[in-house]
Amino acid sequence: MADSKKVRFSYETLNQLCMDAFQKFGFNEEKAKIITDVLMTADLYGIQSHGMQRMVRYYKGIQKGTMKVDAEPEVVFETPVSAVIDGHDGMGQLNGHFAMKLAIEKAKKNGVGIVSVRNSNHYGIAGYYAKMAAKEGMLGFSSTNSETIMVPTYARKAMIGSNPQAWCVPADPYDFLFDASTTVVTRGKLEMYNKLGEPLPDGWALDKEGEPSNDAADVLANIAAHRGGGIMPLGGNTEALGSHKGYGNGMVAEIFASILSQGFTSNKTMKDNKSGICHGFMAINLANFGDPEAIKKHFSEYLQELRDAPKAKGQDRIYTHGEKEIEAIKDRKENGIPVIDKTMTEIQDLCNYLDLDFSKYFGDYVPPKSENMFTGNY
Repeated sequence: MADSKKVRFSYETLNQLCMDAFQKFGFNEEKAKIITDVLMTADLYGIQSHGMQRMVRYYKGIQKGTMKVDAEPEVVFETPVSAVIDGHDGMGQLNGHFAMKLAIEKAKKNGVGIVSVRNSNHYGIAGYYAKMAAKEGMLGFSSTNSETIMVPTYARKAMIGSNPQAWCVPADPYDFLFDASTTVVTRGKLEMYNKLGEPLPDGWALDKEGEPSNDAADVLANIAAHRGGGIMPLGGNTEALGSHKGYGNGMVAEIFASILSQGFTSNKTMKDNKSGICHGFMAINLANFGDPEAIKKHFSEYLQELRDAPKAKGQDRIYTHGEKEIEAIKDRKENGIPVIDKTMTEIQDLCNYLDLDFSKYFGDYVPPKSENMFTGNY
């Protein structure tokens, strides 16, 4: 993506904007802080598709009633090691934070905690919640379903969401953090290419006939209208490169999220002005297997052996999962967080709509002009 279409702002500036905006949305300071932290963590990790650019979409969801500001998560089934939560159409970040905290509490007391959530909304990056468990010295897992965007292997209509899985395990000098959609890319990535007016890379998406497409606007329109097509599973659209593996991993995420909670499966979410998105969480206490510090040391040694493995020709570095996120945080704290200029247009419109002073945050910066995001459909 062209850097010339991005601008950088400090973490502190964007964090304060998010805090102010979510309180204007109607959330109290504590809840606004949780939502903001999930979004800003995504931006610090370099996952712009799930960062502050989501604010306008969330506000539109609140306006439509899809996301309910006053909702509170409710435990509707529980055992010492498990629970099912009804999110009552609340913000996914709040339901996710509540659910993972409960999973961690159960793991501390009983060795493991597995929590499934129904009737929620988009919860941001899966890795945020897995990381919560790792901060407590545990193995963390998180997954979610979403509106259908994945076209199953040999199909031509989306039937599964992006359905990411995230795993986080304590390690030195930094935790192992694997967070990935089970589609080649997420819908948010398509939205970013659409904003930039750039063609999609080959191997990402299919048109309504199930044929490869590079047209972000057309693919997004087809997904929204359920006309067919969508995003390929990891491995593309044939078994030759492992499409069935991405498809299968998407189903694993679906099981932890919508099946255990008996909520809406991906193909039944986002209908009749209801999201119905579901999530799954797990925390495993490493003490179940011995001395947690010894396990951490053992894993850390193996991760270092991976980094030190012989390099392929022309390569001078092997990354372990979570390493790039640490470097991204350092870069963005020092040099600012990059934001697509058209996202800044949306943010300016949002500020005007919420009666927030755009210049208070961004000085004399002027984003590109476009139609107001709050007139007509967005």
